[in-house]
Amino acid sequence: MSDSSTSLITPLQISIVIPLFNEDESLPPLHDWIVKVMQNNNFSYEIIFVNDGSTDNSWNVIEELASKNPNVRAICFSRNYGKSAALDAGFKIVKGEVVITMDADLQDSPDEIPELYDLIKNQNFDLISGWKKKRHDPLSKTIPTKLFNAATRKFSGIKLNDFNCGLKAYKIDVVKTLNIYGEMHRYIPVLAKWNGFTKIGEKVVEHRARQFGTTKFGLERFTNGLLDLLSVTFITRFKKKPMHFFGTLGLLSFVMGFGIAFWILLEKLLGIHTREPVAMPIFYISLLAIGVGTQLFLAGFIAEMIVIHSNERNDYIISKEV
Repeated sequence: MSDSSTSLITPLQISIVIPLFNEDESLPPLHDWIVKVMQNNNFSYEIIFVNDGSTDNSWNVIEELASKNPNVRAICFSRNYGKSAALDAGFKIVKGEVVITMDADLQDSPDEIPELYDLIKNQNFDLISGWKKKRHDPLSKTIPTKLFNAATRKFSGIKLNDFNCGLKAYKIDVVKTLNIYGEMHRYIPVLAKWNGFTKIGEKVVEHRARQFGTTKFGLERFTNGLLDLLSVTFITRFKKKPMHFFGTLGLLSFVMGFGIAFWILLEKLLGIHTREPVAMPIFYISLLAIGVGTQLFLAGFIAEMIVIHSNERNDYIISKEV
């Protein structure tokens, strides 16, 4: 009888997803820095670069890095789709137990990775968001960011100081449930909480000054961020029960309008005033409120019918099976 041994395959420990747009100068030093950290800590890893339609030499640099390092993987978009699309594409192919995201501009430090890994792997957090407590950005960027973070905390109930920090760590189960589009990357903790991953923490991380090029974000991101916050708030609260939203507003509007009209009619019958209701501006306001309330009710019914007949109406997540 001969002994037979089975080799256990060690799962990949860390996947690092790096979305980028026109960062060819930053990529080699960032890659080398990450590799040094991985080797010093004996981590098994993969680096996934997502080239978001760069017009510089970024893709050629990535191909060269991949030819020298088998742990480098890459995706190249045909055009610039945005950071959310880049992260979504990267999350679809990650294999590591812990997923780290970071920006490609060298403002995030790879030296933070070991502690982020420990928080997820050994302290059982679902998601750790970096907090750039000391920033190297102009006031035109930091002040609006503080306002958005305050608004997001208020709407979501998640006590984070920096929702938009690119340096984050996740359990792989978290990223596999995310569907990120538009500019929803700012609100990944909110989406994760909606999916049932509630153990969300924060770690103060180093924010380094940009070494190459200029920021790729303009002022329009603040307007888009506010609109996306409203979208996330609505979707997470009313995705499966739109009638609760439209019906509540419709009921309030209808009751207010009907109440005003009834009061005007009652005063007319009691002889309190002699003017005809049609001569009173408030009468038309009541009719408008009744009409708006009715339309909101109809919108709610139509939305409920769409949800009922949607193929994804039961896109809940099963965490365990036996």
